[in-house]
Amino acid sequence: MEQATSSQDKKQRVMRGGDGGGFVWFLGAIGAAVYYIQSADSFLQGAFGILKALVWPAMLVYYFLQSLGA
Repeated sequence: MEQATSSQDKKQRVMRGGDGGGFVWFLGAIGAAVYYIQSADSFLQGAFGILKALVWPAMLVYYFLQSLGA
């Protein structure tokens, strides 16, 4: 029975790691959505801005690698 408890403890330790990255991405996505919606002139541009806010990390990496010539 003691062995099951120790394996359970190991699972709990693994599940706790890396909690901060998701929150930082969430704040960035909310900030990007606010920026894109505020700069939109029409509903369609605002809706497209929300989509852009969800993928802004991928766009950032793409343009960064493009500027490096990779």
